[in-house]
Amino acid sequence: MAITLTLIGITVLISVAALYGSPRLLQGGMLRPYRTVREQTWYEVITSGFLHAGWSHLLVNMFVLFFFGIVMEQTLGVGHYLALYFSGLIFSSLPSLLRHHDNPNYATLGASGAVESVLFSYIFVYPTETIIIILLPIPIPAWFFGAAFLAYSVYESKRGSGNVNHEAHIAGAIWGVLYMILFVPNSVDHILTLFGLM
Repeated sequence: MAITLTLIGITVLISVAALYGSPRLLQGGMLRPYRTVREQTWYEVITSGFLHAGWSHLLVNMFVLFFFGIVMEQTLGVGHYLALYFSGLIFSSLPSLLRHHDNPNYATLGASGAVESVLFSYIFVYPTETIIIILLPIPIPAWFFGAAFLAYSVYESKRGSGNVNHEAHIAGAIWGVLYMILFVPNSVDHILTLFGLM
């Protein structure tokens, strides 16, 4: 719980400072693939995760991280949890880097990729638990919510409208599952046992 609250606190402080105190911090820390590749500013894949475009962007990400991060911090332990979070930031940046490295006008920011990694690691470990969305206060099985969220993200990504980085959401979600399979012992056995396949 302490690490999740620390991540939230640091993210809120930096995001607010960048939004209201230092535009240079915002411009210098966001991920600009064109700049990242040419100027080797690879730190942007991390710093962009501590910056947000506005209050709603920040609050949604921190709200999700609070509820699912606390559970996954306790489930994984501090080491794995931090590795999941920061590797999620990096992995979720890959689509933007690959797709927009020749576009000098493209920029992205936000903790969404890392937050999706945490959320989908939760869904992987606890697929039958229920998730309740504030706008739709009906209990939904975690696995169904995950599938619906991915389908929506793929659809919106193909539409290409708006300013939401759906590719980062998809990559972060995929990484949350991959991390569990690749680096956390007995994760697959846990799922097989849960569904009576082992």
